[in-house]
Amino acid sequence: MFTFALFNTSSTFMISFLIALVLLVAGYFIYGRLVERVFEPDDRPTPAVAKADGVDFLVLPGWKIFMIQFLNIAGTGPIFGAIMGAKFGPVSYLWIVFGCIFAGAVHDYLSGMLSMRHGGANLPELIGHYLGKTTKQVMLYFSIFLLMMVGVVFVYSPAEIMSDIWTPQWATDLFGPNAFWIGLIFIYYVIATMMPIDKIIGKIYPLFAFSLIFMALALLASLLFKHPVLPEVWDGLGNLGAKELGFTDPIFPCLFITIACGAISGFHATQSPLMARCVKSEHQGRRIFYGAMITEGIVALIWATIAMYFFYAEPTPGYQLMQQAQATGIHTSAPSVVNIVCNEWLGVAGGILALLGVVAAPITSGDTAFRSCRLIVADVLHFEQHSIRRRLMICIPMFAAAIGLLVWQMANPEGFKTVWGWFGWSNQTLAVFTLWMLTVYLVRHRKPFIITLIPALFMTTVCSTFLFVSDQALSLPLTVGYALGAVVLAVSLVWFFVWYRREKNNPKPANP
Repeated sequence: MFTFALFNTSSTFMISFLIALVLLVAGYFIYGRLVERVFEPDDRPTPAVAKADGVDFLVLPGWKIFMIQFLNIAGTGPIFGAIMGAKFGPVSYLWIVFGCIFAGAVHDYLSGMLSMRHGGANLPELIGHYLGKTTKQVMLYFSIFLLMMVGVVFVYSPAEIMSDIWTPQWATDLFGPNAFWIGLIFIYYVIATMMPIDKIIGKIYPLFAFSLIFMALALLASLLFKHPVLPEVWDGLGNLGAKELGFTDPIFPCLFITIACGAISGFHATQSPLMARCVKSEHQGRRIFYGAMITEGIVALIWATIAMYFFYAEPTPGYQLMQQAQATGIHTSAPSVVNIVCNEWLGVAGGILALLGVVAAPITSGDTAFRSCRLIVADVLHFEQHSIRRRLMICIPMFAAAIGLLVWQMANPEGFKTVWGWFGWSNQTLAVFTLWMLTVYLVRHRKPFIITLIPALFMTTVCSTFLFVSDQALSLPLTVGYALGAVVLAVSLVWFFVWYRREKNNPKPANP
């Protein structure tokens, strides 16, 4: 366990952070190249070329696809998740680095490339192809529910922030607080979900993505200038927040659920098909899918370091330096950290960038979630999406259901916490199914399946253990939950190798 005595004598200038940063960049060039060789991209026509429809299937420039993919999978995930995960201390560095390189980026690259090989197929369709029709049906409803939750949880928080800045009095009098901005966000969702992907998403998303990246780099420069003394990995990998912040969640499995988008996130596999339908050549895949995830890992790493400065910097934590005029306790909520740090470090420009980060980014993640949901439902119902009428036939009931869930969330005092908690678990559970699907693909095509098998086993254990010990689920004692998680791991391993022995005798399928 980390102690301040050890911290004062042995900690140095962000060495763990700098090593982690180098490892992430090296991971793209070394392990990313290895994964690319495993998949073997070729020169076959991509869906953007073979199935061009001017709405969802169309060629976009590679740099634009990268920026859209980055914003689609990021939103505020690598910011808020990293801040909350940094409460655990420097152990969060290890999960961001190794989770991103060996799990998240592999998950994103292979799911995006496999979607491309299957004509731009959505995730439930891919899972059905490799894991069977029953699993496809389960994941179909699971994916739709997850995407609806993404849209809902990314409506309320930006609407609340914008309401605090300005709301017309007549709207408040007629509809109550937040309703004005919630309505505007939903109007934008309807328009963005129905319009061709190059009309709104293709034009404004690169700007928002650039803002997120610029904000992260500007804060990185501020960190290097301030050169704070922070806890290092070798100072201890226990839960630092348990002693200093009263943050008592167990590192396993909570860290691996809390930091999702900066390490691995099942939501990404629902977004990658959107861009798989816009890529001109398979050889662009590593830069777009693997590269966007590594970029997100770098953003998460920067924010985790900022959060540790905010919570643990020596000799004085950052929150005290920035709030000396306030005789208050520690402000550890993620939005508070974002707003205080950006405004104090970057001034007016930082405030604008923070606004983009906590308002525009979740809204854009929400609208691509609804777009993915529309396309999944359209594929199931075999509805062509070229005509506006057919798009409306899916969008109207979809948004009606989302508004109903939002109304319940707003009426229930614990609504947001409940929806967000189940979103986090569902998000990582979706990653579990995606990793098993990718493992089956690699086995059947006689490729090195170890690159997805190990992450699949690890995340299966994480999600099952969280279900056993979480207060939102069974709330079992840790020892019991860990034992049951080990049983799930053993069963998964036995199941896989029994299946693998049978599969080895089957003929190798044709490409993809």
